[in-house]
Amino acid sequence: MSVKIGNIDVGEFPLLLAPMEDVSDPPFRALCKEYGADVMYTEFISSEGLIRDAVKSTQKLDIYDSERPIGIQIFGSEISSMKQATEICAREKPEIIDINYGCPVKKVANKGAGAGILKDIPKMISMTKEIVKSTDIPVTVKTRLGWDEHTKYIVEVAERLQDVGIKAISIHGRTRKQMYKGEADWTLIGEVKNNPRMKIPVFGNGDIDSPQKVKEVRNKYGVDGVMIGRGAIGYPWVFNEIKHFLKTNELLKKPTIKERVDVCRRHLKHSIIWKGEMTGIAEMKRHYSSYFKAIPNFKEYRTKMVTANSEDEVLEILDKVLLNFSNYLMD
Repeated sequence: MSVKIGNIDVGEFPLLLAPMEDVSDPPFRALCKEYGADVMYTEFISSEGLIRDAVKSTQKLDIYDSERPIGIQIFGSEISSMKQATEICAREKPEIIDINYGCPVKKVANKGAGAGILKDIPKMISMTKEIVKSTDIPVTVKTRLGWDEHTKYIVEVAERLQDVGIKAISIHGRTRKQMYKGEADWTLIGEVKNNPRMKIPVFGNGDIDSPQKVKEVRNKYGVDGVMIGRGAIGYPWVFNEIKHFLKTNELLKKPTIKERVDVCRRHLKHSIIWKGEMTGIAEMKRHYSSYFKAIPNFKEYRTKMVTANSEDEVLEILDKVLLNFSNYLMD
């Protein structure tokens, strides 16, 4: 049976690409879509930035028909600004407006935005209600279990968010205090999903690093789908690998060195076209180690790639990778 976010059919067990700052941009989303992701989200966008028409924020509104269904994700601490930002996003006609109540970084959380709002649940509910009222587009939420180990109120919070009209919720299995440390706790995500009052889709997020892990959380906790973040960085193949395993119980062969180099090249070229050479190259650096993960004696090449300052330099290094590692078989 298909999962629906509002009236949007997102497939039987959708795989969502998490919104990640300086990662989930159009060049990367295009690759993830090509390799099996079902739902995309933009990088998170500052509501204040949108209202001020700041270039960095408005550029993130770029969405393309080929990547639909897509959600635009916004964050902020002022209800009036978030409502205005929702109206600005709605002009781009995304399928979904997503509210970020999960970002743990200090500069966001300390201002009461992102995961910072987990310290003020009544405000979180009020803000969500006002955003839902301000648009006809389905509104979803991405959040965490709570602020810290003493405030894991996610079962009640999810219910209250549903009551004010959100159409789906994605839950990262850590508190804000944990940041990305320790293991994600899926038991509470399971409690939200199995709460008989919950009628909207519940998506789990955190430590999804293999097809086997996805099968385990699907079977054990009954989630409607999973959201993948760090596991997709520099590895867009993860989505097809998961789908294949869920269907056949068999693991796909890992992409060859040639496939990795080809996709890395494409990613780099599109990144430069979209952001310009300097920023495009800088933001690719976090992907390189994952594109060539687990390859022995690769450190020298990785170092060269992350210190290269021009497209030609990176492409030259990729040519050498292909030449020197083409016979290496990925496990």
